[in-house]
Amino acid sequence: MIEIKNVKKSFGTKEVLKGVNAVFEKGKINIIIGASGSGKTVLQKCMVGLLKIDSGEILFDGRDFVTMSSEDKKLLRQQLGMLFQGAALFDSMTVEQNVMFPLDMFTDWERKEKLDRVNFVLERVDLKGSNSKRPDELSGGMKKRVGIARAIVLKPKYLFVDEPNSGLDPRTSRLIDTLIHDITKENNITTVVNSHDMNSVMEIGENILYLDQGRNGWSGTSKDVLFSKHENLNNFIFASEFFRDARDMRILEVKGLIEDERDMEKILREGLKSSGSDPSS
Repeated sequence: MIEIKNVKKSFGTKEVLKGVNAVFEKGKINIIIGASGSGKTVLQKCMVGLLKIDSGEILFDGRDFVTMSSEDKKLLRQQLGMLFQGAALFDSMTVEQNVMFPLDMFTDWERKEKLDRVNFVLERVDLKGSNSKRPDELSGGMKKRVGIARAIVLKPKYLFVDEPNSGLDPRTSRLIDTLIHDITKENNITTVVNSHDMNSVMEIGENILYLDQGRNGWSGTSKDVLFSKHENLNNFIFASEFFRDARDMRILEVKGLIEDERDMEKILREGLKSSGSDPSS
């Protein structure tokens, strides 16, 4: 579990984080959402130690990262996995070398032990046998999966993910979401995701924090989002008519007023017929 207590961060005269409080639960997908400039990327960078906070506490299972010694911070960082927005693979390295990089940096394992672990995580992300490929031979989705493999190769207790579906098509995005979800559950990891993807929020978000101009705006579950009366949250998530309609349909499902399993192709055909646009007529 990770606890954030009254965290503040400014850059010069610009106050970005204005006393943020949050609890990110172990074994769950914790998602941070918010408009551009709301502070979610800064918050995540503060949590992993890339930025130093001005005041507050960042507790990893009760241990305050801010007041830790340099040696303790080094040990904690070995328990952190990070998937960057662009995967951030080393272009000059093979897939195997990219995934093995954290093992080379933080362990004194023998080559065989490292390779066994690399092969295990590559198989887990469905990239068995891709060891010798280079990043320029991979699709966007494959790069993200290599990034996930590298992030979990040290068996982290905490996993930080920044915009995992950026630049991916909807089908691949869902595969990445499922992979992050399953790895979190299998390993009981505290996973913290920054995302603009509302599909991810609604599909895998178990504990959601909405930042509003650097402050706590709202928190809850994906089901709570549907019934929220928070005006700024609703304007952010349900900005389009499509998402507002989808929300209304989901609310009816949750209340049991319509069936959860619907034949969408049949509904679409009936909608086309009623509009006079049925191509089969």
